[in-house]
Amino acid sequence: MILSVSRRTDIPCYYFDWFLNRLKDGYVYVRNPINKKHVSLIEFNDRNLDFIVFWSKYPIKMLNKINELKKYDYYIQYTITGYGKEIEPFCNNKDDIIDIFKKLSLKIGKEKMILRYDPIFINKKYDANFHILFFDYLCKNLNGYTNTVVISFLDIYKKIIKSIEKYDIRSLNENEIMYICENISKIAKKNNMRVQTCSEIIDLSNYGIEHGSCIDKKLIEKNIGCDLDIKKDKNQRKECGCVESIDVGCYDTCQNGCIYCYANQNSKLVNKISNLYNVNSPILCDKINENDIIKKREIKSFKNSQLRLF
Repeated sequence: MILSVSRRTDIPCYYFDWFLNRLKDGYVYVRNPINKKHVSLIEFNDRNLDFIVFWSKYPIKMLNKINELKKYDYYIQYTITGYGKEIEPFCNNKDDIIDIFKKLSLKIGKEKMILRYDPIFINKKYDANFHILFFDYLCKNLNGYTNTVVISFLDIYKKIIKSIEKYDIRSLNENEIMYICENISKIAKKNNMRVQTCSEIIDLSNYGIEHGSCIDKKLIEKNIGCDLDIKKDKNQRKECGCVESIDVGCYDTCQNGCIYCYANQNSKLVNKISNLYNVNSPILCDKINENDIIKKREIKSFKNSQLRLF
């Protein structure tokens, strides 16, 4: 089993103590985001928990408690953008975010630190040249602290249209994508990083940018030292190359407030649900009700111990 922690909310920033308690107790409840009465019971142990993929914009709570993960294999998808407070109202100062990245890299190793520069969008303030200049600043600061950069371009979901329309945010056209990616590729190479895309159809191989996976089979295999018998995640988009995982997060609980986020409906709902947070609860920002239908999920290890890679 691979745990995703989490595409739905920033657990390493806001709910990391809760997640550590789930690891200690060996189980977690996850409510189905579509059919709310259905709850999965997910039990994990040393035999079936193969890997953890963390997602965060500011995993500061991990820094002083990173030793509590020493028995687990994991890496961190760490997002840094150049957008201001009007776009990411509750994210920390960019230099502080970069500083935490460096400190974590020194503690756990640069191979476990994946830099995400996404989503990329365009408006009057954040034009193509802005992205190139900020990406150059970012890579110069993180040279030696990561090997890999993941980029993606904004998908304009229906639920975010109202949030972004007053800022004249739009998707990039193909010429803009090519211009930005040609420069991003040169900058990354100069700073000893490789670039890959996340869930993108466009072919950027001419610039040395390949299609990538956030929950990456090859990278996980390299970390754990053996092959995985695992399939593509059928619950993700067609363009997504991620392998199967179980997400333990909850929608409408991320307090970063990013206006382009598909995981939050609005700030009032986020405040309401986040107020239910209990560090000792088996379910994130929620409680199990007597009418809930709880089903134990079948869990197995994907490790193939007979096929050693290293």
